[in-house]
Amino acid sequence: MNKIRFAGNLRGFTLLTGSMLPLLNGCGTNKEETKRPNIIMFMVDDMGWQDTSLPFWKETTPFNRRYKTPNMERLASQGMMFSQAYACSVSSPTRVSLMTGMNAARHRVTNWTLERNASVDGKSDILSYPDWNVNGVQPCDTVPRSVYATLLPQVLKDNGYFTIHCGKAHYGAISTPSSNPLNCGFDVNIAGHAAGGLGSYLGTENFGNAEKGVHTLPWGVPGLEQYHGDTIFVTEALTREAIKAVDASRSTGKPFYLYMAHYAVHIPLYADMRFYQKYIDAGLGDYEARYASMVEGMDKSLGDLMDYLEKNQLSDNTIILFMSDNGGFSLRPREGELHTHNKPLNSGKGSAYEGGIREPMIVKWPGKVKEATKSNDYLIIEDFYPTILEMAGVKDYSTVQTIDGKSFVPMLTQSGTSSAGRKLFWHFPNNWGPTGPGIGASSTIRNGDWKLIYFYEDKRFELYNISDDIGELNNLAAVNPEKVHEMAKDLGSYLRSIDAQRPVYKASGKNAEWPDEAVLAQ
Repeated sequence: MNKIRFAGNLRGFTLLTGSMLPLLNGCGTNKEETKRPNIIMFMVDDMGWQDTSLPFWKETTPFNRRYKTPNMERLASQGMMFSQAYACSVSSPTRVSLMTGMNAARHRVTNWTLERNASVDGKSDILSYPDWNVNGVQPCDTVPRSVYATLLPQVLKDNGYFTIHCGKAHYGAISTPSSNPLNCGFDVNIAGHAAGGLGSYLGTENFGNAEKGVHTLPWGVPGLEQYHGDTIFVTEALTREAIKAVDASRSTGKPFYLYMAHYAVHIPLYADMRFYQKYIDAGLGDYEARYASMVEGMDKSLGDLMDYLEKNQLSDNTIILFMSDNGGFSLRPREGELHTHNKPLNSGKGSAYEGGIREPMIVKWPGKVKEATKSNDYLIIEDFYPTILEMAGVKDYSTVQTIDGKSFVPMLTQSGTSSAGRKLFWHFPNNWGPTGPGIGASSTIRNGDWKLIYFYEDKRFELYNISDDIGELNNLAAVNPEKVHEMAKDLGSYLRSIDAQRPVYKASGKNAEWPDEAVLAQ
C-alpha cells in the first residue's frame, strides 16, 4: 500500500501554480501512454432522470420540455444513452460504490457521511439503526467504522494516469484521510472535501465560507479562493479550474482521468443568473426557475469541456461518462406537489422507488461506441469501477476489496450484455431523515422486469413489473405471492452472503427479519 499523504483542510490550495509545472514536465512522456484514452467521469449531484431535455423514456415528457440541456443531447448524439442506469438513493453510498466497485450492502457506507464517528440517521419509534460505516471509505485500514479499499483513482494513477478531482467528494467524513481527495489517488484536488453540500453557489458569498480566503467547515467550498467576491457561479468556477488542470496535465505526457463531480444540482437552490430569467419568462415559479437554471449551468459545463476537447484535438481520444449520484430531489423548497418531480417515476431522492435510484446516463467512447445509440439493459453504479479500468486498458491490478461490479463494456460495444440473468441489489438499513413514498429502511432486488422492495419497519413487501409499470403504481405482491417468495429468498440469501447489516426493533431488541424470514412469517 502506498503511503498516504495528508494535506490538511486544503486552506489556501491553488491549482497547478507555476511552481508545480516543472514537476509535471519532469514526469516525461511515454509514447505508449499517449495512445491510451483520456477519461472524464462527469457526475452530477441529485440530478433526476427527468431533469433534461434529452428523453430517457419512450416518450418526451413535460419535464423534458421544461429543461434545456443541449449538451447532453450533443453528447448522446456522439455516444450511447442508458435508459436503466441505477445508483443508490443517497450520495455517499453511490460515491463509495464508484470508488470501490462494491455494492453498498458490502461496503456498509449505507447513508450519507459528514462528521467523524457520527451517524446522520433520523429517528424512528420502531427501529434503531446499525453501526454502519459513518466514516466512509478509506485508503488505509486504521480508521474505525470505515471500509478499507483500493480506490479507483489510485489504480488509474498507478497505471500511468494523471488523476484530477474537481468538485464534490463526500466519500469520507471530516478529518479522515479520504476527506481529502489527494489521499485517494488524485494528483490534483479542486474544491473537494468531506461535505456533500455547500453553503452557497455564489462567489459573492464566498461559496459558503464565512469570509474571503477562509475555508469554513462544514459547508464552505474549499480551494476556490481566487473567485471569492466574484459574481461567478460555482459550477462555472469548477469548470474553468477543471479545464486548467486538464490543460496543465498535457505536459506530463500521461492520459488524464478527470472526475468532474459537480455540486449542482443539490440544494440550496440558487439562481444561475445566466439562465434564470428565461425560466421565469416561461412561467415557472422562483424555485423551479432556480432549479432549471442550475441544470442548464451544469449542462453548459459539459459543453465547455467538450468544446475544449475539440479545440485541442483531444475529442477523438477522450471517453466521457455522464451519470448522477441519486434520484432527483423532490422535497421543499421544490414547488408543486412533493414527490412528483421525477414523473413518470415514483418519488425521488432517498426513496427505494425508481425516482430515487434511476439516473440519466450517457457514454461517449470514440471508435468503440456507435453514435446516437441507446441501451435498455440495466446496470448499477458499482459497475463503473471495472468498466473504467477496462476502458483504460488496466488489466493487471489487485484490490483489497471484493469487486461486485460487472463491466458494461460489452453493452457499449454491442457485443453482449451483463444484465441478462443478473440480479441487482440495494440495501438501506437506515433513516435518511425526510419522509415520503419509498423512503425508509429497506432492501430491494431487481431481476429482469421484476422488482421487490422490503420495508423493515412494517415488514411490508411491494412487487412491481417495471417494464409494465414504470411508475410503480400497481403493487402485485398480494396477487403474485410465488414471485414475492422467490425474490425474497434471493434477496435474503444475498444479504446474508455478504454479511449485510440490519436494523433492530426497539421493542424487542432483536434484529429485524431478513426478507425471506419475513415472507415466511406472513
